[in-house]
Amino acid sequence: MRVERIWAVYWSATGNTDKVVNTIAEALAKGLGVPLERKNFTRPSERAEDMTFERGDLVVFGMPTYAGKLPNKMLPYVQQQVHGNGTLAVGVVTFGNRSYDDSLAELCAVLEADGFHTVAGAAFACCHAFTDALADGRPDWDDKRQMEDFAARIADKVKEAADIPVPVAVPGDPAAPYYVPKGTDGQPAKFLKAKPQTDLGKCTNCGACARLCPMGAIDPANVALVPGTCIKCQCCVRKCTKHAKYFDDPAFLSHVAMLEQDFAEPKENEVFL
Repeated sequence: MRVERIWAVYWSATGNTDKVVNTIAEALAKGLGVPLERKNFTRPSERAEDMTFERGDLVVFGMPTYAGKLPNKMLPYVQQQVHGNGTLAVGVVTFGNRSYDDSLAELCAVLEADGFHTVAGAAFACCHAFTDALADGRPDWDDKRQMEDFAARIADKVKEAADIPVPVAVPGDPAAPYYVPKGTDGQPAKFLKAKPQTDLGKCTNCGACARLCPMGAIDPANVALVPGTCIKCQCCVRKCTKHAKYFDDPAFLSHVAMLEQDFAEPKENEVFL
């Protein structure tokens, strides 16, 4: 099959999915000798318009795993405003060293429903958004090597394909329920209403957290206020150069402690073609 352009398309609150998708897309563009374009739809302003692709495109589409599935607040945009039109696609999810559960299956199913033809899928372990204690430093150089090898195999598959391939088979159930976070006591940890706090002694009110928030939840006039919906993505915590943002919700902290206790063993990446 002839590919004329590679697209790197992603939602990435803390930057890890950005790194993974772009590494794969760059290697694919180089391997196939075609141009690369990028579409980051993380911030609200970047979701103002529809995304439409066409035959001849190959889209590397990436999202992180939230509670074993895709971020539910982002699904309406992907389902309603992204149009494949027969485009080839590679579904990529990242996960914070616990498990990607059903997120890759969900992503591939959504892409197929949007008019894409999925030719490959992958799940890459990355540093957990909640804590550096899980997969610290990942994606690392070895992960990058695996991404580039994955891209080379995709390029070979596409070159050899005479017709549209059958959808890639990946593990998981797109309709499965979300993973239920637990605390150190083994009971469900309920922190849906938790919001980031601000250390006013460190905050300079630069407004970066408000500008970067994927949900537009932080008040730009007073960044200590979070009147909008917070999805606990940790963008404000991770991107604040003054380390002024933090979470202090007891249930949330108990869940983080449980993750650090039970999921410290490094997880392997998984790819499917």
